[in-house]
Amino acid sequence: MRPGSSILPAPPCCRVSGFSLIELLVALAVFAAMAALAYGGLNSVVRTRAELGRQQAAFNGLMRSVAVLERDLRQAAARPVRGNYGEPQPAFAGLPDRIEFTRAGFANPQAEQRSNLERVAYALDGGALERGVWLALDRAPGSKAQVTSLRDHVEAFRLRYLDASNRWSDNWPPRETDAIPAALPRAVEFRIQTPDYGEITRVIELVWPWPARAVEAGQGVQSTP
Repeated sequence: MRPGSSILPAPPCCRVSGFSLIELLVALAVFAAMAALAYGGLNSVVRTRAELGRQQAAFNGLMRSVAVLERDLRQAAARPVRGNYGEPQPAFAGLPDRIEFTRAGFANPQAEQRSNLERVAYALDGGALERGVWLALDRAPGSKAQVTSLRDHVEAFRLRYLDASNRWSDNWPPRETDAIPAALPRAVEFRIQTPDYGEITRVIELVWPWPARAVEAGQGVQSTP
């Protein structure tokens, strides 16, 4: 025994304490497991939120498309037009899967020298519902519509038209009648089939019948480009 050393054990307050290697490994394992669980939960929340955002954007886009089509139909005007080669076109022309008509309410905030009427068309192209607009009612040779895609992933776009006798037809003007070029259907039913929201159906009542003076003016008045 060295001089000055004591055979008595050191008091508890003077002992050095710490974790053993086993305790440290166990603590690290528990922390890693909790971190993995927390990351998995956070990742699930992020993915769920992203999917909900995607579905909300798709739903909003579909509702905007339906609202734009409804607005245009409610403003349908009894104004026939001229095609690219001067051939007469009815004010309202519809097939089972596409539609073209003249509408009022073309905003003119800068008071330009142009008509407040606009020629629009709707059709399904490659799974996308598209809206076409012509710059002038009576077209020049080579005139093309400016096309905007309203909604992708559309499976079907179907239309039918209600005549003055309350009969539905897949074409307008009805093929079995001699409707005047400015005649409008009483109502239009359209169906938009989507893979995520099923089929959306709307029946839009048009401004019908137009006054006789408006119909005559629509047959003879030329548009201002």
